[in-house]
Amino acid sequence: SEGMESGFGSDFGSGGGGGGKLDPGLIMEQVKVQIAVANAQELLQRMTDKCFRKCIGKPGGSLDNSEQKCIAMCMDRYMDSWNTVSRAYNSRLQRERANM
Repeated sequence: SEGMESGFGSDFGSGGGGGGKLDPGLIMEQVKVQIAVANAQELLQRMTDKCFRKCIGKPGGSLDNSEQKCIAMCMDRYMDSWNTVSRAYNSRLQRERANM
């Protein structure tokens, strides 16, 4: 069992040898994914909140036809405006990066 322990110890200690190095590119990708998920969750939360307040006067067990239409329209408009803002933001980011 001692041979295994020393093997593990030497393996563990060689983190600087490249095998244990963390890839910054991979970490950045993971962070980007996490940010995208958080943004999507926030978008959904805000959209639900705004459209619920706009469209549903008296909450009940089900949505009537006009409430369903209102929510569908509201969510469509919200997504359209979100996409417009996102595109404008991204193109501005790219312009600023190009000028750096």
